[in-house]
Parts: sequence; C-alpha cells; structure tokens
Amino acid sequence: MIKSIGHLAVRVKDMEESLKFYTVALGFKKVFEIPNPADGSPWIVYLNVCPGQFVELFYGGEKDNPWNPSIIGFDHICLEVDDIHKSAQQVKDAGYALTAEPKEGVDFNWQAWTMDPNGIRVELMQMDPRSPHAKYL
Repeated sequence: MIKSIGHLAVRVKDMEESLKFYTVALGFKKVFEIPNPADGSPWIVYLNVCPGQFVELFYGGEKDNPWNPSIIGFDHICLEVDDIHKSAQQVKDAGYALTAEPKEGVDFNWQAWTMDPNGIRVELMQMDPRSPHAKYL
C-alpha cells in the first residue's frame, strides 16, 4: 500500500525567504513549480530533498488560496501509494472518511484525501510516470 513519504507541504509567508532557507541553508534543490489551475498564478514550488522525496512550498500569507489562507506552516503529509483505489478503499474499510475521492491532479498524479484523528490532512498519491515528480526518482 504505502511506498514512501512523497512530500511534506508547508504554506509560507514569504516565498523568497523560504526558498533561501530550504535551498541555501538546507541544500534542497528547487526543481519545478505548478501554477494555480484556476488562474495561472504562482501556487506551489517543489524542492527535491533526495530521490523521490519533496517539500512543497505553497504560497500562503502573500496570496489568497482556496483551502485555508490563515494557515501558515505545516499543511499536509503526502504518502505515495502503489494503487490509489485500493488505498482509498482501505481507509474507508477502516472506518475513516475520505475528504476527496481519487482523482487525477493537474500534475497527472492520482490523489485522494483523508484526515487523521487530529485533523491533519493526509494525501494519498499514486505517481504517474508523466508527472514532473517522476523525473526525480
């Protein structure tokens, strides 16, 4: 079911300062960005930590967003799975609800969403070979 931790997502107040911290201080590599599908504005910057693992930096304090513009800091954890439909069903069979059923994202990866008992958002993601992530495995 679970293959790895695909990424951790952080909503940032200042993208430039955050990029400096993660790239210069920690040595992560900025590898690609995904624009907001609604209007093409800046949305997510991906940093490669090591093969197949990323930190997502979401614009936060300086940009409105459709999820929760008041959250700055940890946003969600993504678990890479081998079969999105089986993994989503396993969550439901265990008695937990999905907050979003499996669907293909703008990056071609399939995703489903749930929440842990503490309200932390958990993304289940099945990586597609066409996704920009796949180049960094």
